Amino acid sequence: MKRKDVAFLYDFDGTLAEGNIQEYNFIPALNMTSDVFWKEVSTLAKENEMDGVLAYMYLMLKKAAASDISIRKEAFINYGKGISFYNGVDTWFSRINNYASKKGIRIRHFIVSSGIKEMIEGTQIANEFERIYASSYMYDINGIAKWPALSVNYTNKTQFLFRISKGRFDIYDNSVNESMREKDIEIPFTNMVYFGDGETDIPCMKIVKGYGGKSIAVYDSLKRKLIAEKMMKDKRINYYAESDYRENSNLDKYIKGYIDKLSSSLE
Repeated sequence: MKRKDVAFLYDFDGTLAEGNIQEYNFIPALNMTSDVFWKEVSTLAKENEMDGVLAYMYLMLKKAAASDISIRKEAFINYGKGISFYNGVDTWFSRINNYASKKGIRIRHFIVSSGIKEMIEGTQIANEFERIYASSYMYDINGIAKWPALSVNYTNKTQFLFRISKGRFDIYDNSVNESMREKDIEIPFTNMVYFGDGETDIPCMKIVKGYGGKSIAVYDSLKRKLIAEKMMKDKRINYYAESDYRENSNLDKYIKGYIDKLSSSLE
C-alpha cells in the first residue's frame, strides 16, 4: 500500500470544463444546437430502451456520417483542443502537486468521465492525468470510429474507483473483482478525493465518502449550487464550492487543508 499516494478523481464535463465536451466544436460542426442534439439522444434512448451514453455515441457517428464530418481518432482529438476550463484549472495541477510534495505526499490525478476520451486527450491538460477513463471508440485500420470500445455511465463509473484503488488499471483486466490483501492495495479509499458537479456523480461520491475518502461538488450557477447543497444535506459529499480552482479560492484552501491533515496523520 502506497500510504503517501493520494488519488484525485475528476469528472470532466461541468467539473473541470464548462458544459459538455461535445458542445464546443463537434455539435456546432453538425449545424445543430446542443438542445436539439441532446433531445434526439434522449428520444433515441427512450424509444430503444438504450443506455444514454451509448445513444449519444451512436448518434455522434450517425450525424457525422450524414454531414460528411470526419470520425477519425485525430479529428476527435482536434475537437478537444478548443475546450475552455474553469478559472485556475490550467495551473491547478502543478500548484497542488508542489504543495503536496512539500508535505511528503504524491498526488495522482485521474479522469472518470462519461465524455469522449479522445476529445479529453486533445485538451491542454490531458498530460496531467495518469489515466483517462472515459467513453471511447474502437477504430478500424484506417483510424475511423466504428463501435464503442467503452461506455462510461453514472453507475459503471464506480468500477474505476476500485481499479485505481487496486492498481488494476487496464479495462480488460477482470482481476479487479478479486479480493486483495490490504498491504497490496495501490491507493486506499481513505486517500481518494472525488470531484464532481451533479447527480450523475452521486454513486462515485457516495462510495468514496463511505469508505473514508473525500467527495466534493463544484458549481458554476445557482441551479448547480442548489444541487450541491442538497447533496451535502443528503450526506453524499463532504464539501462543495464554486468551480474556481485559482490559488486561495475556497476549493484551493479546502484541498490544502485536507493535504495538511493527511500529512499529519501519516507522520
